Amino acid sequence: MAKKVAVLAVNPVNGAGLFQYLETFFENEIPYKTFAVAEAAQIKTNSGISLQADDVVANLKGKEDEYDALVFACGDAMPKFGENAGSPFNQDMLAVIKTFDDKGKLLIGHCAAALLFDNLGIGKGKRVALHPFIKSVVKGCIGTDEKTVIDGNIYTVQTENAVSLLLPNLLKALK
Repeated sequence: MAKKVAVLAVNPVNGAGLFQYLETFFENEIPYKTFAVAEAAQIKTNSGISLQADDVVANLKGKEDEYDALVFACGDAMPKFGENAGSPFNQDMLAVIKTFDDKGKLLIGHCAAALLFDNLGIGKGKRVALHPFIKSVVKGCIGTDEKTVIDGNIYTVQTENAVSLLLPNLLKALK
């Protein structure tokens, strides 16, 4: 039986990255549920397209055992995180990511995902792919110039343009 995936979508989310994950999960019968990292499930892509997530991240907190993997779908994550650092939905997101790691579940993400993992102390000493603009900022993880990196339970992609390169290996882990 396929593993179940929780997908975190920041607001605004990068639609190109998010849609690659979701379409792949749908086409391969991988069960998933989307959670908006926002106060409401109605979010937008960073190109302005409105989306309705299945739920909000606050309602994932405490239900991490229902899922086998977590995808962090980036967008304008870091600027928006900076603007809303103290917001309950951002705190819930961080707690959920940390809980997934504490339970040894798969953590998947592109762009700034590795920076969030690093800031949470996740992946210390592990190699990660991350957006070139933030490579010098990670301290505990080992930032690479590779398009995709899998190191243990952490699956990272440099940008949304490389998500498709990770998907075959991700599907193997999820089926």
